[in-house]
Amino acid sequence: MALSTGIKAPSFQAETNGGKHFDLNEQLGKWIVLYFYPKDNTPGCTTEACDFRDNMERITSLGVSVFGVSPDSVKSHDKFVENKNLNFTLIADSDKHICELYNIYGEKKLYGKTFLGVTRTTYIINPEGEIAYVFDKVKVKGHVDSVIEKLQELQNTK
Repeated sequence: MALSTGIKAPSFQAETNGGKHFDLNEQLGKWIVLYFYPKDNTPGCTTEACDFRDNMERITSLGVSVFGVSPDSVKSHDKFVENKNLNFTLIADSDKHICELYNIYGEKKLYGKTFLGVTRTTYIINPEGEIAYVFDKVKVKGHVDSVIEKLQELQNTK
């Protein structure tokens, strides 16, 4: 079960593609889209990442930064960014600490089998560092458009 809106987004630090360091607290003061996905270079995750890439101008025009998080390594993220020409940062969560903080790692079912994994979830975090909106159990098709619409709605109510 994803975290609730209105609470402070759990802070964390991690490595990103390109071997950079990410600290959520350093991002406060602007809107953030923090999206969690299961695995680099898989069909659904590639589609979602490319949709964010292709709509980045629409998103950044709203003053929003996008960060993707998965349990993949920095090396895997580097290849994914390079292969798909991604224009945003991917955060490595190899130990699943961030996924657990955001309560999106747990039991899943697929084709009748139960396993542990990441539930595709997107958080919109406001400039004060609070979770403003949660998209849980995300369906990839149309998701980025929904995120942009929700960002516009949230920003217009401020």
